[in-house]
Amino acid sequence: MLTHTWRKSSRSGPNGACVEARLAEAAVEIRDTKLTVSPILRASRADWRSLLRTTGR
Repeated sequence: MLTHTWRKSSRSGPNGACVEARLAEAAVEIRDTKLTVSPILRASRADWRSLLRTTGR
């Protein structure tokens, strides 16, 4: 379950390649933590749920 704190993906690899997500105001934010300065992707909560259904999560 997401909270307002960044949470690392359970599918992140041991080589430091990881994606994190957190809840934001009416959205979910996603970032790539291997980048020093990562852009943050914002998705609606409905789009996030759809993505999880599509990926089998």
